[in-house]
Parts: sequence; structure tokens; C-alpha cells
Amino acid sequence: MGYNMEKEAALVEAILYLESEPLDETSLMRITGFSKDVIDATIELLKDRYSDESHGIELVQISGGWTVSPKRELWESLKDRYGKKNDNRLSRAAMETLSIIAYSQPITRAEIEAIRGVSADNMIRLLAERNLIKEVGKKDIPGKPVQFGTTKDFLKLFRLNSIADLPKLDEGEADRFELAR
Repeated sequence: MGYNMEKEAALVEAILYLESEPLDETSLMRITGFSKDVIDATIELLKDRYSDESHGIELVQISGGWTVSPKRELWESLKDRYGKKNDNRLSRAAMETLSIIAYSQPITRAEIEAIRGVSADNMIRLLAERNLIKEVGKKDIPGKPVQFGTTKDFLKLFRLNSIADLPKLDEGEADRFELAR
């Protein structure tokens, strides 16, 4: 490329450090004025730099954007002090409802309730208030019930680049999520 990419990488690194949300390549290009090739090269340089054991952070892609984050293997040591406070934790029922939505989206309230076996009103309201789920459309059946899906905040919370990065379910688990279909 003919560049000394160190200065460009340092600028991208500083931007990612200062931003609270992950940034995609287009946003980084707009902020820095760099071309896509330069942004791609700086991302690779930063990923290589942080891959060394001596660094406590890594460059990760979350929800289609890049961010600087503590390395996963260090999180166990960090979570007590820097993790979410207990009042932000999700109950077992909320996690179960969120899992059903994540693996079965788009899904209606009635389908969630058929899988869980109990009312899902409060859990859906809680998850929507925390911006982990949203209405994604209406099902083409009588009554046109609302369908729910996960949000970018869900991807960010669970450090996923896309819904395709969810852990794969074994056959028994997958069957459970298909009860309402």
C-alpha cells in the first residue's frame, strides 16, 4: 500500500476506544476520511496486535461493527467489578423467553407461550423495555399477531456479530423450540 499503517491504526484504535457503540467500516471511513482498503488494513493490524498474550483487550466484531473489548478469557476475573449490576440481570424466566425468541424468530406471543407453557406478557414487556427484543412484523394469519425478534442490543449484550453466531442446539433442544410451529 505504500503507507506506514501505524499512524492510521493508532487513529482507528483511538476512535474505537472513545466510541461506546461498535462502528462499522463505513462509519470508520466517514470519521477518519480513510479509504475502505486503509480501514480494512488497520483492522487487521489491530487484530494482530491484540492477539498477543500481553494485551488484555481484543478487537471484536459485534452487531456488524468493531469495538475494543476485554479478552474473553479475562472476563471471569473482571466481571465482579465491571460486569452488569445485579439489578440489570435477567431472571431465569426472562432468559428462557429471550432464548425462545432468539432461536425461533420471528415468533408471536402465542407461540412463545405454547413453548413455555405459561403467559409471556411480563417477560415480553421486560425484554422490550431493555431493548433486547422488538416487534418485527405481523404474522399473516387471522388476527395478524405481532411477531418478535432480537435487537442490536441483544447482539451487543451477548457479544454476537449476528444471530447466526448463536450456539448450535442439539436435536433435543432444537425440538423444544419448534413446539409452536
